[in-house]
Amino acid sequence: MKGFNPSFGPEIARTYDDSPRGDEDETVRFLAGFGSRALELAVGTGRIALPLQEAGVVVDGIELSPDMVARMREKPGGDRVEVTMGDMSTVGTGRTYPLVYLVYNTITNLLTQDDQVRCFSNAARHLDPGGVFVVECGVPSWSARQLNQYIDVEAVEVDHVEIDVNRYDPVTQILDENHVHIGVDGVRFGPIRQRLSYPSEFDLMARIAGLRLRERRGGWNGEPFVAASTRHVSVYEHSA
Repeated sequence: MKGFNPSFGPEIARTYDDSPRGDEDETVRFLAGFGSRALELAVGTGRIALPLQEAGVVVDGIELSPDMVARMREKPGGDRVEVTMGDMSTVGTGRTYPLVYLVYNTITNLLTQDDQVRCFSNAARHLDPGGVFVVECGVPSWSARQLNQYIDVEAVEVDHVEIDVNRYDPVTQILDENHVHIGVDGVRFGPIRQRLSYPSEFDLMARIAGLRLRERRGGWNGEPFVAASTRHVSVYEHSA
């Protein structure tokens, strides 16, 4: 991954919405219950912000990539999301909200523990009294991976194959991942680098930021968070 640029440029912005995860409606229903205004950290192409606005929530956003924001602006209602450009771990909007949220594993794009702690602190600064910070993220499973690496076959078709190549460093908690498409149309790479953290580490980050865990679920439908859960939806609030 030498020379990898983690920015979400024009090519990623153009294709980002091609493969929706399928739980967007559930996500919006969950988030809409926390008030009429919200701030999305890493608002991106508006995958969640736009339907949340349609549900009656006024959404502001913070985003590092101008290409992702440009893609959102092309969508119906995309011009109604006020976006502050910059790093979600440091940039402020000058407002507070009953809800700040960060979903779809996006906190893992911050590649150091310090940056992730700063993100929690930044979220805390944007909360109204009684407001909540909602984080959704996968639960790492790398302790069970032999040699901390694997190749997963995602698709085998007549004209193409798709594989997912992964390597994890348990010292830095960095996962290097590359989605590889090999087909008659050529070879394409989709690299991504993430810093993985367990829910307990996020809870400590929250404490540093003056927050505490209010509740944790195993999904957007309120599923219990159990040992077999592959992700968590964690709701934090001010500790005082």
